Amino acid sequence: MSNKWVFLAVVSVVVVVADQWTKFVTLERLSYAYEGASSRLGVFVGAAPEQGLSGYHFQPRAPIVVSESFFRFRYAENPGAAFGLFRTVPDHLRGPLFHVVSIGAVLLILHSWRQLTGVKVERWARWGLPLVFGGALGNYLDRLARGFVIDFLEAHWFEQAYWPAFNVADSAIVVGVGLLLVDSFVRKETKAVKPAAA
Repeated sequence: MSNKWVFLAVVSVVVVVADQWTKFVTLERLSYAYEGASSRLGVFVGAAPEQGLSGYHFQPRAPIVVSESFFRFRYAENPGAAFGLFRTVPDHLRGPLFHVVSIGAVLLILHSWRQLTGVKVERWARWGLPLVFGGALGNYLDRLARGFVIDFLEAHWFEQAYWPAFNVADSAIVVGVGLLLVDSFVRKETKAVKPAAA
């Protein structure tokens, strides 16, 4: 395996492990999921119970407030895509849709990674693609295990405006996409400069 593929694997695995570990801790600290359970790991990787009256599969605990005006850790479940998109789509349609989209995203990322040649101008893509890949895998593991994604980071503005709850995988995807946008501009400018210099 070339160094290029080792790098993709290492960065992606670090993102997935960080994402899954923080979600495991989230269930412990911000929900009652593990109460009375003989195996915490079994609860974490197993199918979730039916939704309760709260609308959650796992009963949430009180949030941990970091800043009353801006930020807190709060248990949330997202059956939809990023920012809750498609959460109202019926389960029998939403599940297959996310499987197809997730597998398609993985194949597209692997294809894009394969196209990289290792030149210096690709440095933004060399970080962006593994971050998106790891984030996509982290959230996909949630969907495979329990049918929804666990979120726990919540930014808000004095309780007047809220950013949708997110997690480590979402953060990696956003940073990765940002790096890929930078990459697209940098490589476009490089291509435009070459003819002028000739």
